[in-house]
Amino acid sequence: MSVTKTLFGKMPGGEEVHLYTITNRSGASASILDYGATWQSMRVPNRAGELVDVVLGYDTLEEYRKHTMFLGSTVGRVANRIGKSRFTLNGVEYKVFANDFENCCHGGREGFDKKIWKAEAEEDAVAFSLFSPDGDENFPGSLSVMVVYSLTEDNMLSIRYFAVTDADTIVNLTNHAYFNLAGQGSGTILDQTLQVEADFATRIDSHILPTGEIVPVAGGPLDFRKAKPIGQDIESTLENMGFSHGYDHNFVLSHREGGMERASTAADPVGGIVMDTITDQPGVQLFTPTDFTGMRGKGGIEYGPRPGFCLETQHFADAMSHPDFPSIVLHAGEIYSTETVYAFRVE
Repeated sequence: MSVTKTLFGKMPGGEEVHLYTITNRSGASASILDYGATWQSMRVPNRAGELVDVVLGYDTLEEYRKHTMFLGSTVGRVANRIGKSRFTLNGVEYKVFANDFENCCHGGREGFDKKIWKAEAEEDAVAFSLFSPDGDENFPGSLSVMVVYSLTEDNMLSIRYFAVTDADTIVNLTNHAYFNLAGQGSGTILDQTLQVEADFATRIDSHILPTGEIVPVAGGPLDFRKAKPIGQDIESTLENMGFSHGYDHNFVLSHREGGMERASTAADPVGGIVMDTITDQPGVQLFTPTDFTGMRGKGGIEYGPRPGFCLETQHFADAMSHPDFPSIVLHAGEIYSTETVYAFRVE
């Protein structure tokens, strides 16, 4: 196992951005930028033994700074949407930046995805740390965050998240990787299959905000209890999928609270790469972007329509508006700690 560090680019002010690559003995590797603690690539073997990069991304820092789709980024303080860009904590209302119509999404104007993190490499891991001061994006409390990426010899990438605050605040961290298990830039993911360990999902409205209802998935387009092609029901208009132009839905995972258990399994039937998502989070957001035509990824490849899917493990969107949802409040002195593992194998 080894970790290498290379210069990836420079910010307009001259600050250097580096790429850290963790490689195991079989040659599989994960590359992460200190800009946004961004998962830039994941190379794993397919059925033919060829190493395939299954994570969408860019070759240059300029492209990461220019585009706004959060490719591979660590997003926070609060992933997903905050309805009407406001929340109340301890009797005080906070107004945050609206960057998704009237809602705040993935941290606001300049979230964690746009920060340069401090990095420390170990033998099989890289730890990224960030300090978010009180009032950053108008969130209360100073927050110290660490995200640790580690790779195993059997091609499991662990992402561990830690945070502490000096005053009550809200936190919901996730990674926004887009996956294509046939390889980034290899076409659509419509024929790739997905199974999700969830009997229920949070219903969304026309603004892709939770209504507060937790509804059964049985028999509808959100029913991934048994593996099916991602594209099978992607054009459905049920469960407001017409507004989200596919999937942008949170699944309520069936596993025990706080336990590290398998949340989903995705597979490419052609190349044979399978990805299990294992997490202690209560939910996973399935997102299938409509069309990345005009967006060129690594190697200059135009991504085109339906080029990837996201499985964002997290607490539920707009949790502060719904007291019955798992809480995203982090109290002063508490430790925020969560882990998600993306385990790659071949069938």
